[in-house]
Parts: sequence; C-alpha cells; structure tokens
Amino acid sequence: MATYECSKCGMAVNATCAKCDEPLVNDSLKLDDNSEVQISKCPNGHGKIKSPMCCGQDMTCTVK
Repeated sequence: MATYECSKCGMAVNATCAKCDEPLVNDSLKLDDNSEVQISKCPNGHGKIKSPMCCGQDMTCTVK
C-alpha cells in the first residue's frame, strides 16, 4: 500500500482506490523533460495520483 509521509511533521496517509478499494501501488511517471514524478496508481487501471501535500510540500513515499 502507498503510505505517504510528511518529512516536516510526520503526518502519514495510506491511499486506496475509491472505485475498487484496492491499495494504491507506488510508481513513477517520466515527464517530457526526462524528470520523474512519484505517483501512486490503482493496480486495476482506475488511474493515478501525484503525491499529496502537507506543510506546504509534497509528502514522500518509498517506491519499492
């Protein structure tokens, strides 16, 4: 399951898909400029999200 954590305050969030209730899996998305963005995606193809924000910054998640 994708667990995002704020490096500033320690708040953590677990993410699941609202359509099928499956835990989101960690992944990364390569952009046109060759940079990568950490995302979590539904294992059943219902979509993907960018990391949530907390304390004015992106929360991080270890990609396994």
